Amino acid sequence: MPGSQDYVQDSRNAGVRVYLNGALVPREEAKVSVLDAGFVLGDGVWEGFRLHKGALLFAEAHVNRLLAGARAIALDPQMTREDFIRAVRTTLDANGMRHGVHIRLMLTRGEKRTANQDPRNAVGRPTLVIIAEYKEPSPALATRGLVLSTSSVRCTPREMFDMRINSHSRLNLVMALNEAIAAGADEALMLDLHGFVSSCNATNFFFVRNGEVCTSTGDCCFNGITRAHVIELCRTDRIPVRIGDFTLAQVHDAAEAFVTGTFGGITPVRSVDGIVLPATLPGPTTARLLALYEDLKDAEAARGA
Repeated sequence: MPGSQDYVQDSRNAGVRVYLNGALVPREEAKVSVLDAGFVLGDGVWEGFRLHKGALLFAEAHVNRLLAGARAIALDPQMTREDFIRAVRTTLDANGMRHGVHIRLMLTRGEKRTANQDPRNAVGRPTLVIIAEYKEPSPALATRGLVLSTSSVRCTPREMFDMRINSHSRLNLVMALNEAIAAGADEALMLDLHGFVSSCNATNFFFVRNGEVCTSTGDCCFNGITRAHVIELCRTDRIPVRIGDFTLAQVHDAAEAFVTGTFGGITPVRSVDGIVLPATLPGPTTARLLALYEDLKDAEAARGA
């Protein structure tokens, strides 16, 4: 599997147990109803976590983002922050996991009385699924880098379809990725409605030009926790960073670029729209931020141990 989600296959995942509404079941038995709102409509929110040296990295920020998404779609999770953390920990403990794990927590409006859009037809019990897998990013990505292609599918502001919510509805992003794949790329670079560079289909986008790390305003891209950490690392380590509206021409003129996300952390970009960026991968600024981010993860793990 190419792209920023490329991972190392791990045979241990065949035996993992999945959290399903309070029960821990074998992977092949983890099933939800065909009338579940998540299946019928994509009506739900999700969150990703990383388990690093025994610690759930930045867990409070991730749960806060999950709950903010639930509030935005008027979904009562019927659980507290502590309940969610406890459920994730229960899943990890049941599988004996300590390191190198990616967790996907999925919360939907639950089963419905009939397959239609009206949220009032939900029976009132949300569905909660937690899948924890041994999953590490492919090490080849650090030197191979990602190939990006600009998509015709645009990122949208809060008033249209809020990309800052981790929604189960991802069809626009799948369409963007399909365009990129057809163009021979790994991932899609997406613009906002005004034509400024906004995001990739699964990650947040940064580029380095004239010694500055540049990224979008954040109005029409994912509410990335890793993105926020990278911006803060730039500021604390005196790496020039600029947040604003940028054109494709500026990206094409970049020295280096990278994307960020919970799973992959920081992943270098090799080319954009067929233009190979000049820096040897990972570029010097990308490599510096990679080292800083690894130190941040280790410090967070030490606090959580």
